[in-house]
Amino acid sequence: MTLFRRSTLGILLSFQFALLSSGAPTAPKTVYDYSLVALDGKEVSLAAYKGKVLLIVNLASQSIYKNQISALEDLQKLYEDKGLVVVGIPCGDFGGQELADNKAIQGFYIDAQHVNFHVFAKAALRGKDSIPLVHFLTDTKEGTGGGDIHWNFTKFLVDRQGQPVLRSEADSDPADPEFRVTLEQVLNGTFKKKDAPKKDSDPPADEQDDDDGE
Repeated sequence: MTLFRRSTLGILLSFQFALLSSGAPTAPKTVYDYSLVALDGKEVSLAAYKGKVLLIVNLASQSIYKNQISALEDLQKLYEDKGLVVVGIPCGDFGGQELADNKAIQGFYIDAQHVNFHVFAKAALRGKDSIPLVHFLTDTKEGTGGGDIHWNFTKFLVDRQGQPVLRSEADSDPADPEFRVTLEQVLNGTFKKKDAPKKDSDPPADEQDDDDGE
């Protein structure tokens, strides 16, 4: 075989390999591909929670739903041994109902409320500055759908494979027996994910006066 033929054959094989590679299906994303910032400013990969069931909640210490903080703490204590990790993300995007900085946030949740679930640094969850994780959680194909988060204490259940399986809005109280039954199903691996809705229903009552957040 001449040098020209060998070169041509090599180019064709390389091109064919590139086409096959580009057409190969990519692995679906999970929450483990994302990170959050801790209250001390350090980045924490959610891969640290592999194999756990996550309950991700956007917190707001001044919200009318702040009674859910104690309910979340109760769930953490009750189901920790079964693999539950409650992840709280403080946010002031909805009515400006979270404290101004991470020092004050730590003082409220950790020092005053003595919560044992994981509280991370304040983050943007709406608009152009929102963290990548929120886009994944609300994505119709990869997440739970429902559109943008529109109020405090929106809750996302994530199964042991890192896949979001359920979204609950602010007025869905984690203290309700129905919510606990659903959580137990996810923990036991028996929960069946429903088709993701394209949009949420009407927002909670206390959102009506907030169009632009803070």
